[in-house]
Amino acid sequence: MANLRTAMDAAFWDLDISSPQTLHGAARAVPGDPFPLEGARASRALRVQQLSFLGNGFPLGIIPSFSPTSQKDLGSFSLQSLFLRPSTSNWWLGLTGQFRPKKLISSIKADLSAVDEWELSTFKEVAKHFIDKSLFSFGLCSQLSLTSASSLMVSTEQHGEKKGRRNRVMLFHQLPFHDITLEAAWPELFIDHKGRYWEVPESISLGLSSLVSESGLRYRFGIHKNGGHPQSVNAINDEAPSALMPGLCAKAAFSYEKSRDLWRQREKQEDGIVKTEQGMVWRPSYDIRLREPHAAISGIIGGTCEAWFGGSREHGDGSSADAKKRSPFGADLFASGCCTFQHGQFRKRYGDLTRVDARLNICSASALAKRVSNLFSSSVNGAKDPLSSPRLNLVFQQQVAGPIVFRVDSKFLLDSSGGRAGPQLEDFTYSLNYSLRLLRSGKVVAWYSPKRKEGMIELRLFEF
Repeated sequence: MANLRTAMDAAFWDLDISSPQTLHGAARAVPGDPFPLEGARASRALRVQQLSFLGNGFPLGIIPSFSPTSQKDLGSFSLQSLFLRPSTSNWWLGLTGQFRPKKLISSIKADLSAVDEWELSTFKEVAKHFIDKSLFSFGLCSQLSLTSASSLMVSTEQHGEKKGRRNRVMLFHQLPFHDITLEAAWPELFIDHKGRYWEVPESISLGLSSLVSESGLRYRFGIHKNGGHPQSVNAINDEAPSALMPGLCAKAAFSYEKSRDLWRQREKQEDGIVKTEQGMVWRPSYDIRLREPHAAISGIIGGTCEAWFGGSREHGDGSSADAKKRSPFGADLFASGCCTFQHGQFRKRYGDLTRVDARLNICSASALAKRVSNLFSSSVNGAKDPLSSPRLNLVFQQQVAGPIVFRVDSKFLLDSSGGRAGPQLEDFTYSLNYSLRLLRSGKVVAWYSPKRKEGMIELRLFEF
């Protein structure tokens, strides 16, 4: 079933989106934006833990990734590796490194092509390119278990082509039915629904989230503070989202979700028994969450309420803040419905898994109602609210061979006001998933986003 929790989490500041722009492998989704793609959510496993595991399957433990940089000569291709990971029973430390080879290769090639005679000075000039700090990035991450239910994580990273460090502190405490999280980052990297990155100098959040109850009810409370004016990373002459402007925000949300099977082929014990030359062998599904063919429908409905306090009206550069357009108080409703069809038990080597998830999202009921009312009035408003149009997310999965599955995540904008008839493709991502049977529901995912021109390899556990 599609992850319906995204509908609520997208309203807060802690929804992680997979991104190779940071060494911890994630950027925050801009709160209040349209819901992201299902497959765009970052892995729950820390990047250090992923590199430790993935390094066993790659030559020399080097994992490739692909992400554009502001300096074109650095290229988009990079190599990541875990250098060390000392640990004790309740503490561990990880040091990660990243290297971008394009500039080094281009510089050495240019030097060698201009050489007529080999001299000692030539080798010295070539050697200088290997110590160019813009080629390297380093990250340090440490986690300490304070109690059996509490943990503290601290991380810092330095990118050679940029000034300053990216720091993060997270304190997590688990209660019987709730999770409490305190996070601070300076600066914090956010990504909006158009694939643009924004850097907020200071971001602090305190949140309490309930677990999903048997009845389907869930709620969240949070306080967040933005400090400093958000800076654009890859946008040109665009206005920063109002949710990232300086200020203090208190937000509450609730949701109710329910699912029902139209039909389901329950797994039987004899389904996993296979006759081989060595006799009867137990062969479970490659992924226990994909082991039963079924058709199902699910839905979620909820609401949010927020209040903003403070926020500067004037920036250091003299430009007026977008906080003027931000309402000090707001409330809204959201809803999402999903249909799922799966064929196959994902147990055989070929043709044993075909799955389609179709999810319709209404991000803002008030924005949608306002747009509908404008259709029956003669008034013409200026900019159109991006939340006013429903969106259709489609997820298609097809087994290629054995544990390898090809997946496509796509998002369509259901809007014909721009002169185009029918749904408009807004975003999509390709990925190859290698399910790890020993982990029961773990997989290695290699994904690429044509819109963002980014791609990376991740380890994901108990996720779709």
